[in-house]
Amino acid sequence: MKNIVKIYLVTFLFFAAPIFAVEGVAVIDMRTAVLSTQAAADAFKALEEDPDYSSNLEEAQALQAERQSIAEKLQKELETLSQEEVAKMQKDIQDKGKDLEFLAGKIQQAQEETAQKIFADSGAAMQKIISELITAKQIKVLLAKNETMLFSDPALDLTDDVTSMLDVANAGADSQSE
Repeated sequence: MKNIVKIYLVTFLFFAAPIFAVEGVAVIDMRTAVLSTQAAADAFKALEEDPDYSSNLEEAQALQAERQSIAEKLQKELETLSQEEVAKMQKDIQDKGKDLEFLAGKIQQAQEETAQKIFADSGAAMQKIISELITAKQIKVLLAKNETMLFSDPALDLTDDVTSMLDVANAGADSQSE
């Protein structure tokens, strides 16, 4: 019994020790912070209203529906179709897939360009806000939250703070420009 208590105590200390060592450490996902702002939402809404983007999106959805329809028809009627008909349907599916990939690339490129513009527009404000948070919270180490980070305590995450402060800064800039 004493050994079990000792094992639990050692295990607890092993996992609890890093908690005491994280003072002055914070985590931020700058992409999420910027893309979660109201300015980003407005920019993506404007992108959705862009005629080229919306027509590409509608065309991609139509191609996907046609491709799915041909695939279902092929699956249902496979036994009764000739080899030529099967080959033609498979080629149609493949051609629509290529067209769909092309449109998806254009859509993704437009989204990335919009995201890059948002980053460029908010870069200076974000750096200022991060500097202020580093000073205010006495942060000694700021880590980028990304796919290689296995775990971080949500209490260490500054992403939401930066998003809120960017929204406030953008609102202040908008009211001054009017």
